[in-house]
Amino acid sequence: MAFCSGCGAQIADGTTMCAACSSRATAGGPAVATTASTGSGMADNVAGMLAYITIIPAILFLVIEPYNKNRFVRFHAWQNIFFHAAWIAFWIALMILSAVLAFIPILGHLVAFLLWMALAIGGLVVWVILLIKANAGQMYKLPFIGDLAEKQANA
Repeated sequence: MAFCSGCGAQIADGTTMCAACSSRATAGGPAVATTASTGSGMADNVAGMLAYITIIPAILFLVIEPYNKNRFVRFHAWQNIFFHAAWIAFWIALMILSAVLAFIPILGHLVAFLLWMALAIGGLVVWVILLIKANAGQMYKLPFIGDLAEKQANA
């Protein structure tokens, strides 16, 4: 028994098109991940992952025609934009805190260095998780930022 990877409908063995959704059918169980195409040849999961590379592809995906209509790609583009905005806000706050800690001779510099490392490593880990989840076709939501991105993607 085969199922369409796009809509989950049962399809006959050996067919290449799904009768229910008219998409290219991929035989497999219900656990097959969907990587539906946006109509331009690039799969949604790849476009969602590329939205996290830098902020420029995220903005481009919100402007370019086939991607700005896709809720999955819009969600990841908006989440990347909000993630970068939060990253910059934390960076500015840590710059101010580092300037204050600089007045404490040795301990202040050590604490500031450890905070910078925590911010850098933490941000890198979150970014890699977002890349992996988008490539897997999942709409992984960060706390607070994910809700904002979902509101913008649904608008």
